This record gives sequence, structure tokens and C-alpha cells, in this order.
Amino acid sequence: MSKQDELNEVINGLRSAISDIQGVLIASTDGLPINHSISGGSDPGRVAAMAATALGVGRRISESLGAGTFSENTIRGSERQIFLYAAGPKAVLAILSSQDGNMGLIQMEARDAASKIAAILG
Repeated sequence: MSKQDELNEVINGLRSAISDIQGVLIASTDGLPINHSISGGSDPGRVAAMAATALGVGRRISESLGAGTFSENTIRGSERQIFLYAAGPKAVLAILSSQDGNMGLIQMEARDAASKIAAILG
């Protein structure tokens, strides 16, 4: 099975486990989309660039404040929630959810997915 197929399985698993998910994106730390399932008109290239930037800022803040290795960040807007997870040293996982999405379920499933992505991308 190819890496893209494995990443598709991870994305499909997230989407089937959590009905509130509106989009899933895996991006490189350089801000390029690796794989995604985004609907609603969001541009995967833009989302990838912003997710990688947020990952970089999160890592700098964690290091500067002695918080250890950055692992995740949540952005809550009036319409959506965006969850960002470090997926190893090479990638970031971004999940877009409805505002009333089940945050606990999303975090539990996404942390597992980020670990799987890190293993796939080695």
C-alpha cells in the first residue's frame, strides 16, 4: 500500500469516527498540502500554509517558555473550530470542525491519527 493510500485511510477513519468534522488536511512543515479531505470552499494550499505557520509559531512559543515539545493547538472561532497537531517532525494535521463539535472526541481521535501520520511519513 502506498503512503498516499495509508494517509487516505487515516483521513477516512477520522471522518467516519467524527461526524462534526468539516475538513481534514495533512501538510508538510513547509506549508505544502500532502493529503486532504476539505469541503466548503477552503483552499487546501492556503490551509496548509497557515497550519504550518501556526505549527512553527507553536513550536517557538513552547521552546521559549520551556513548555517542552509542541504537540497541539486549538483555534476556536465563532463559526468553526480548528485543531492543529504536530505529526512528527515532517507534518502537521489540521482538522476543521463545526463550532459545537465534540472537542474531547476530536482530540482523542486526532492524537491517534497524528501518531499514525508520523509513522507513515517516517
